[in-house]
Amino acid sequence: MDRRQFLTSSGTLLAASTMATAAKAQPSGGCVEKPRRPEPQYTPQQQYRIGYTTNTRGGWEGDPFKGMREGREVGFRYMEIFGASFCRPDTLYYPDDAEGLMRRIFQMGVNFVSITGGSATGNTRFEDLDSRESVIENHFNMARFSRRFGCQVQKTNTGRRRPEGTTDADLKVMAGTLDALGKRMSEELGMQLGVHPHLGSQLQSRHELQFIMTNTDPKYVGLVLDTGHFTMAGMDPLEMGKRYGKRVLEYHLKDTKPEDRGGTKNVPGPHVDQLKDPYFFPMGTGGVDFPALKAYLDSTQWRGFLNVELDTSPWRPPQESARITAKYIEDVLKIPL
Repeated sequence: MDRRQFLTSSGTLLAASTMATAAKAQPSGGCVEKPRRPEPQYTPQQQYRIGYTTNTRGGWEGDPFKGMREGREVGFRYMEIFGASFCRPDTLYYPDDAEGLMRRIFQMGVNFVSITGGSATGNTRFEDLDSRESVIENHFNMARFSRRFGCQVQKTNTGRRRPEGTTDADLKVMAGTLDALGKRMSEELGMQLGVHPHLGSQLQSRHELQFIMTNTDPKYVGLVLDTGHFTMAGMDPLEMGKRYGKRVLEYHLKDTKPEDRGGTKNVPGPHVDQLKDPYFFPMGTGGVDFPALKAYLDSTQWRGFLNVELDTSPWRPPQESARITAKYIEDVLKIPL
């Protein structure tokens, strides 16, 4: 899709969203109009669409629009952003001004991969049965906001890891909450839920991942596979990609040190400050076999977002790290941005 097509389709989406909002607000024939089912999911023309997450510490933290603007200057056209970024007093886009946010990002020439997670003040205790209703409400509301931008996959983390870790009893509750959330997203929004294993979250290890994947319905719960977090949790991202196949709805791309390739033997704890001692790097460092991963995805005709995410950029501005990765994607993986 060229820039003119992108802006045209973006304008159509904005107009449709505004009309839908107006339609819901206006009674028809004395009756309140029932909510309309969202447009069905579509298959993009490109096999791979490349996104970039704009939360990189070291220059982009606290200002998602700076990350979007500088990422677009590098060549990235799709951005993944944390929903909490728009809950701050100086933005106030969520949940009542989607149109204002659309106008701002469309002027930059970007759209969203997804607006992830829940709100800044919402409940994220997926492991707590008593919190299930509020957790679902928090994350469903963000998915509904994300859907206004045409997003189809909702990436969600599972809350901060407790010092005692995650038990099987916790995982059982988490699986039930994820199933219920994914079912509601599917039925009411036409979206897919992708759970994101993440270091320092309630879902981190191989055992935890396998438990959740075994005890949730593939129809309602998919996977966001992060090459960096999987590697640094001791898992081989290529092996896990093959195991879960097309249940992987989105890949997050980041590299690690070469000695961690195939799954580190030294899982970092929460005490490590990545601005001082990073273990995630721009693509091409050598810790993740990206050519082999792409060859596998090519062979299975997997389609979707390959979303770059770099947690920190301590040695150079985040935009320069983004350029390194963009060059790797285009020159080595032969995927256009």
